[in-house]
Amino acid sequence: MRVTRGRLSHGPPRIVDVIPRPAHPIARPRRLRRTPALRAAVRETTLVPRQLVAPLFVKEGIAQPQPVASMPGVQQHTIDSLRAEAKELVAAGVTSLLLFGVPAAKDAQGSQAWAPEGIVQRGLRALRQDHGEDVVLYADTCLDEFTDHGHCGPLRADGSVDNDAAIASYARAAVTQAQAGADVVAPSGMMDGQVAAIRAGLDAAGLQDTAIMAYCTKYASAFYGPFRDAAECAPQFGDRSTYQLDPGNAEEGLREAAADVAEGADILLVKPAVPYLDLVWRVKQSTGLPLAAYHVSGEYAMVHAAAERGWIDGDRVMAETLLGIRRAGADLVITYAAGWMARRL
Repeated sequence: MRVTRGRLSHGPPRIVDVIPRPAHPIARPRRLRRTPALRAAVRETTLVPRQLVAPLFVKEGIAQPQPVASMPGVQQHTIDSLRAEAKELVAAGVTSLLLFGVPAAKDAQGSQAWAPEGIVQRGLRALRQDHGEDVVLYADTCLDEFTDHGHCGPLRADGSVDNDAAIASYARAAVTQAQAGADVVAPSGMMDGQVAAIRAGLDAAGLQDTAIMAYCTKYASAFYGPFRDAAECAPQFGDRSTYQLDPGNAEEGLREAAADVAEGADILLVKPAVPYLDLVWRVKQSTGLPLAAYHVSGEYAMVHAAAERGWIDGDRVMAETLLGIRRAGADLVITYAAGWMARRL
């Protein structure tokens, strides 16, 4: 008989009883940081190409792709160059593409948004023809690129956006986008009831399988400037603060997410990403739905601008930023760096 840790025991000693133990055990987590292989083996958060979504701009009436000066590496595409870019992305492992359109003609209603032969619809058909079901095609479902005033819906006489007219137009656009090949429509206008209106419109058209990615928590942010260069959609007057979220409001963002879930959203989205990582985490935890976070144009452009001045290591900062968005809870990261990141991975 022997005494083991304060109790009686019989039989031969166990190994655990005879291993000498230090009086004060010291954790050594650095052991697992010693080599790149060790660090990768125990990494808690990973980022893989299938979690990246590449935004693409297709413009009507141009003969050659046009670089976007404020967004290095981003272009306004022709249909042909769009197809070529998509093939490169898919070869790198990026299989989710989000399409924005710039029409040749705009009007007060944004009618090209739902035109069956509109630029987005033609782009979607081309990409579907090229890739079949090997890609997930998202279509931006909004009016700001298509209205001559740059707001996300038709205007009332006082210059405010007519919410109900806007969501009816979104539903029309979603139907033609789905018919053209979109797997997911993505209403970005932050109009009240937009998800319910789109869901009803799709279902009535027999498009029950088309999913909705709701821009549920989109803020009236100063980070969108370069995007507005690419999409040619800067408001001609005022701003979008009356329909996008105030940057100081987190609880309101959660209420918007809950409302979109109730209306039938399949995927939720937080935009921008980095300044709102708290919302990425909270929306994911509160809803449990698949969540996307949009690493927006200003966030992307700032990394490039600082890198060009030699102030930061641009590659490392971009990769760390995208991984941080994933770590905060995003299942999908929408980023203009999708192709670059996928090739790096």
